[in-house]
Amino acid sequence: MIAVQWVWLAGLAFFVTHLGVSSTGLRGVLQARLGAQGYLGLYSAFAFVTLALLIFTYTHTPHAPLTWLPLYAVPKLVMPVALLFIVGGFTVPNPTAVGAEGKLSGEAARGMLRITRHPVQWGLLLWAASHVLANGDAASIGFFGSMGAVSALGMLAMDHRKSKLPEWPQFADATSLVPFVAIASGRNRFVPGELVLPLAIAAPLTVAVWFAHIWIAGVAIP
Repeated sequence: MIAVQWVWLAGLAFFVTHLGVSSTGLRGVLQARLGAQGYLGLYSAFAFVTLALLIFTYTHTPHAPLTWLPLYAVPKLVMPVALLFIVGGFTVPNPTAVGAEGKLSGEAARGMLRITRHPVQWGLLLWAASHVLANGDAASIGFFGSMGAVSALGMLAMDHRKSKLPEWPQFADATSLVPFVAIASGRNRFVPGELVLPLAIAAPLTVAVWFAHIWIAGVAIP
């Protein structure tokens, strides 16, 4: 078995690879030297390696003692919403994605983007936070916590990078980082019909994840 400290170190490597490179001046230096595609390839390789390392250390680390009593009910309530956000984020073109700046023009804020301009990141953050609460051990805090931190701070980093584009203010004004804020403030509107497809995919996916959890994570849902 591996000491829990290795999970935290792997989580730190995962965090630094994602935000310590893409959100700092190092990104521009690497792009200048390697080109946009070269940088993206190198970044993707490091992201894959650190993720694999994080998973490996987590699965080979003892998950005891518990820091608190696991709250098993939390992901049962949160995961359907998290999966809806993730699926919804992939069913519409998202201008915040890498290389998708051209989609900023026109009515870009549709579907789940009306609720938040970072639906996938919010889905991952909800997944990570709910699983921290459902596990309650130091290894899980390092594993899920590092992923949740990347999603949370990644939203801010993406907004900062895109804010330099001339088309960004219009899109940012029609959307919100925090879910439902743009709708509540009247800057956008809720269109239930645009969520039919995400719901149609997320509902059976939730059921599939429930039954496949023992194969995905090695443990059945309590």
